Amino acid sequence: MLVLNASFEPVNVCTVRRAIVLTLKEKAEVLEVGEALIHSEHVALGRPYVIRLVSYVRVPRDAQRRKITRRAVFARDNWTCQYCGARANLTVDHVIPRSKGGLSSWENIVASCAPCNRRKADRTPLQSGMHPARQPRQPHAEIFIRVSSPTIPTAWRAYLPALA
Repeated sequence: MLVLNASFEPVNVCTVRRAIVLTLKEKAEVLEVGEALIHSEHVALGRPYVIRLVSYVRVPRDAQRRKITRRAVFARDNWTCQYCGARANLTVDHVIPRSKGGLSSWENIVASCAPCNRRKADRTPLQSGMHPARQPRQPHAEIFIRVSSPTIPTAWRAYLPALA
């Protein structure tokens, strides 16, 4: 379930159970409900899809400096090789190779198909003549929501403009 801050800013993804607990404790309100019902001994509740925290939770800006993972790089680059546009057999590539002083940072890692990664090898973009389609950058926080959920439910799209 998508969790929004009191300001409607996406914060995280949680389980249905956690969303119901937050709602029952009146720490969150349900904004989007699915058709499926969740039954307890005395109550039947609609399955929440989107909840909003009642009080604002300060999210440290460093939280956006999350760990670099393959899935996050692929999601940031729209599951596309940044050299040829292929969508299959993806790997990650250091634009400036580590052997040439390149860092393992968001600004130096891109999605690359295996053939392009082998062709570029241990060379810089200038040496290989292969330049990424887009300059790599640190992703928006919403990308981590995309990574945490394999499919983005339609009910979430209105609250995640960067993914619409």
